[in-house]
Amino acid sequence: MKAAAFNYEKVTNIAQALSLLKVHGDQAKLIAGGQSLLPALNMRLSAPQILIDLQGISELKKIEEQGQVIRIGAMVTHTQIENSALLLEKLPLLSQAVTHIAHRAIRNLGTWGGSIVYGDPAAEWPACAIALDGVMLIAGPNGQRRVAAKDFFQDLYTTDLGPDEIFLGTEFTMTAQKSFHYFEELSRRHGDYAVTGLASQVEFDQGSLSAIRLVYFSVAATPVLATKAQNLLLGKKIQDLQNKDLLAQVCALARDEVPTVADITNSAKMKTHLVGVLLERALKAISLSI
Repeated sequence: MKAAAFNYEKVTNIAQALSLLKVHGDQAKLIAGGQSLLPALNMRLSAPQILIDLQGISELKKIEEQGQVIRIGAMVTHTQIENSALLLEKLPLLSQAVTHIAHRAIRNLGTWGGSIVYGDPAAEWPACAIALDGVMLIAGPNGQRRVAAKDFFQDLYTTDLGPDEIFLGTEFTMTAQKSFHYFEELSRRHGDYAVTGLASQVEFDQGSLSAIRLVYFSVAATPVLATKAQNLLLGKKIQDLQNKDLLAQVCALARDEVPTVADITNSAKMKTHLVGVLLERALKAISLSI
């Protein structure tokens, strides 16, 4: 099957893209890497009158460090993230997660912004953005606005991005605290969608957990923060993470609070079991790494 006929415009700046969105409204679609949109067009699940290509906007293709802030532009490819020495040093969670994304051909073309805006609950980047406490940067007809990553993903394939807005990128603020990350996803084969995944980031102050974010993906309609489990762990000493009773308690709490939905090959019960498995692995890895 081939896509329905559409017009095409390649823009060179945000203002041009916003102007075209204003003119064409719901009949326009933005295209970044096209790894999700093009299959949808070919299967006629989407039939816009015009595609607005963002590849010509160079400012969206940068990974930049400004003081304590690192910004990843919407058009940065997965491969750029994979090859970035800056991210390997400052945001190693992303460097660890990126190799789980599909296969090389997809990573060469697919973009940070495309993954974020698509809002696939099985995708790695939305969960990582929340785990790293990122802030989404959005341009619209009334100027720019900022949305916390944890508030950006609203429902299945639904985000806070309006139809007349453009996602610009994500900012991450570095802290002075010692930190540790853990990422793991379980899948049938490498490159397949995750059955269940966990992206986590913890910070330490004088040997105690001062901040912790545990974000599950491919379990429900959006990435899920295990807030009750996080609260139980706050203030705990690093050595406490090897306590079997604490591990059992926090894993049971996570299984109870994280909603799970069955997919085509795995039951909700299985995913709930894996929620605890991944958390126990993460906490043991954290305790052994410090």
